[in-house]
Amino acid sequence: MQGETSLDEAAGGRIRAVRKMIFSYPNSGDARWNAKRPEFSHIVNAASLAMPYLEPYLIRSMAKVRPQIKDPALRKELDGYMAQETTHYRQHRAFNDTVAACGYACVAPFEEVLKRDYAGFGETRSLLFNLAYAEGFESMALAIGHMLVEDREHLFGDADPGVASLVLWHFVEEIEHKNVAFDVFHAAGGGYFWRLYGLLFATAHIFLRTGQGYRALLKEDGLWRNWRSRWQLACILGRIFRKLTPKMLRILSPGYHPQHVADPHWVEAWWDQYGNTPEPMGRLDTARLAETVPALKAA
Repeated sequence: MQGETSLDEAAGGRIRAVRKMIFSYPNSGDARWNAKRPEFSHIVNAASLAMPYLEPYLIRSMAKVRPQIKDPALRKELDGYMAQETTHYRQHRAFNDTVAACGYACVAPFEEVLKRDYAGFGETRSLLFNLAYAEGFESMALAIGHMLVEDREHLFGDADPGVASLVLWHFVEEIEHKNVAFDVFHAAGGGYFWRLYGLLFATAHIFLRTGQGYRALLKEDGLWRNWRSRWQLACILGRIFRKLTPKMLRILSPGYHPQHVADPHWVEAWWDQYGNTPEPMGRLDTARLAETVPALKAA
């Protein structure tokens, strides 16, 4: 298929491709790419700032354990996972540059904190800890991906199509490679309590840093002390956590495996549509997100 590197079906068929996406980000000098929900814009912006540090850390952790993986099918899936994560952080790096170019003084020091965090985990923590963190992040990302897809019209409706496409594409692929970190973690000897610890640690760490990031961005915009903006922020966070919490709680079960979480129809339709029209998939029509098949914005 044009625009992608296909993966062998013998690998289990879970990761279909390493996709080469083209996104176009706003040049307006305003990082509030969702005019209706500027608070949500900065939640996403803060999370995006972590990706060029978080995802290389995940890749490094998985690369260290790869020689221990004896199953060739799982190794193939692991290679696809690392390739997808590489495309993710590179795209987020490009988007983050547009956020920094808007003049936010908080971006550079916040990125330094994230850089130190993930360098420190890799250098001072055990491989098992790092694999548990990776598995915890991927389980959380699967839950977030389902939440974002289900609530896509409310969260991304009429927003900038490039940024909305970036975020939804990222989580469509998180859903696609949902099994890999879990299977690698267990193949490397991880058990239930380490898995639980990794989930709790990764979730707490990421939510802490994301919260610090969006507060700093909102302060620079003069919105943090605006009571209407704070109310809107509380409403959007309440909506997110109300929808996300049941999806997170199911991960706590000792019998949990991400393969038991059914893929949303919209996600399956996205995979299929990408294969037919790979070039335009970086510009979803954010006025038509309610449709069951991803609708593309006219060029």
